[in-house]
Amino acid sequence: MTTHTTATREKWLDARLALLQAEKEHTRRGDELARQRQALPWVRVDKDYRFDTEAGQATLKDLFQGRSQLLVYHFMFGPDYTAGCPSCSAIADGFNGSVVHLANHDVTLGCVSRAPLAKLQAYKQRMGWTFPWASSLGSDFNYDFGVAFTEEQQRQGGIDYNYSRGSVSSRKDDIDAVEAAKAAAASPANEFQNQIAASVGVDWPTYIRETPGMSAFVLEDDAVYHTYSAYARGLDGLWGMYQWLDRAPLGRNEKGIWWRRHDEYKTRQ
Repeated sequence: MTTHTTATREKWLDARLALLQAEKEHTRRGDELARQRQALPWVRVDKDYRFDTEAGQATLKDLFQGRSQLLVYHFMFGPDYTAGCPSCSAIADGFNGSVVHLANHDVTLGCVSRAPLAKLQAYKQRMGWTFPWASSLGSDFNYDFGVAFTEEQQRQGGIDYNYSRGSVSSRKDDIDAVEAAKAAAASPANEFQNQIAASVGVDWPTYIRETPGMSAFVLEDDAVYHTYSAYARGLDGLWGMYQWLDRAPLGRNEKGIWWRRHDEYKTRQ
């Protein structure tokens, strides 16, 4: 017998209507936050970033593909990785369906990673994705937008992520990057670290030199401006599966890393 609260349909409806008021307030607050994002000042991007794409070498302006707005997902796929981050892969599974709609609303959505283009293309084919994905290998782009760090930064503890110093969030688990790097150098990584780092073919310190995020840009009067960036749990809304789980009876109900790349699940019969 269930231990969860049960009720008649009438009592359930009373509780549901009370919750509806809170949900409406949450929606209105979300609308207001969106307006605040759009009201942020723009910062002109003058650095000449270069990317490798399927169409050849490109500038940041080229990534707009003729549109006025560009949304970049900073996909964790470092030069030494053998596969893309499984968490980033779970988010990216939802991109294909959105790209065409955004493109017809003057917005280009794509990913940028530091891995060589050939690795990105091979992984993209494996995953069955069609959205644009550019390599920033050899560019400062990922470093400048706060999603990549050097070994020296790890050793010195000079890591700024998610607008604070010293901490890196790997999706749902808050992990101190500096302490984790020191611990991993001194002793075997814990189970979580081993599991996620091994999934991309590197050790833990190498894995966390890449971090997740998204950045928005606008092209106006032939100039590119940076308008917004978000990291860590600021990306929650991009996880399509989590929006569904938050409405499921048991919610996220997470114990460790339960998700996989979509071709790694054992199909339940």
